[in-house]
Amino acid sequence: MISDAVIQTIAGFVPQENIRLKEPMNRHTTFRIGGEADCFVEIENMEQLQRIQRYLRIVGLPFLVMGNGSNLLVSDRGYAGIVLRVGPRMQQIRFQEDRMIIQAGALMSQVAKAAYEQGLTGFEFASGIPGTIGGGVVMNAGAYGGEMSQVVAGVKVIDQEGDVLELDNETMEFGYRTSAIKSHPFTVVEVTLQLAPGNREAIRSRMNELASKRREKQPLEYPSAGSTFKRPEGYFAGELIMKAGLRGFQIGGARVSDKHCGFIVNTGNASYEDVRDLIAHVQEKVKELFSVDLEPEVIFVE
Repeated sequence: MISDAVIQTIAGFVPQENIRLKEPMNRHTTFRIGGEADCFVEIENMEQLQRIQRYLRIVGLPFLVMGNGSNLLVSDRGYAGIVLRVGPRMQQIRFQEDRMIIQAGALMSQVAKAAYEQGLTGFEFASGIPGTIGGGVVMNAGAYGGEMSQVVAGVKVIDQEGDVLELDNETMEFGYRTSAIKSHPFTVVEVTLQLAPGNREAIRSRMNELASKRREKQPLEYPSAGSTFKRPEGYFAGELIMKAGLRGFQIGGARVSDKHCGFIVNTGNASYEDVRDLIAHVQEKVKELFSVDLEPEVIFVE
């Protein structure tokens, strides 16, 4: 339970209308799963985020920074703390020749569209990724042969003390679905991409091609968190799950997608426990049959 004094202090940092109490998290995750957060705050700029994080660390209150919620599985019990959303109110994009400087809350699809309109190529791969650019940098998001590490020139972050740091591509220590930010208490506030001049027709054609592939191969008709598991070295997670006979396997409202076994979907009424238990069952079965450990891409929030 968050005290009135804490709420009043936060209201000194952001407009009152940006603060919501007992906010259902199923409204803010692509899984459409999650109970109430004690306090939910929409962040508008870097200064607000700095001040609130400094204050919450001083008073020792738990908080979660999120973007589009596209890789979160939130407990049905909700989140006993404060959620800071870097999303729709932090989506500014500006250009410096063939560079894009983007606030962390901008959606990857929005960034890809802006790059296309500017005639810049290199970001087409991200046009169908559902997360924000901030979240995409943290996990080095990628698809169809492209990933963030190939185009990120710099990342502006807030550290644990509330100070602003600027990291370059090398300092980000990008790896498969990971970056330096995963092992440091940093919050991404701005991303700079280095793209290249391109032909608009070719860029649009590539984006349309990838969109068609996604519609054909991914279960976009159901709520999900995208690919549930990281790709194990030397294998494809979806193929292993299919070979384990788990296509369409279901626990409660959570189901291994019939269209792509690498996705666990919410068929309409899945609970946190349904998805968690199905993930555990898939891991156990694949380990038993193929001696391969599947690591979830999904982040569990309890």
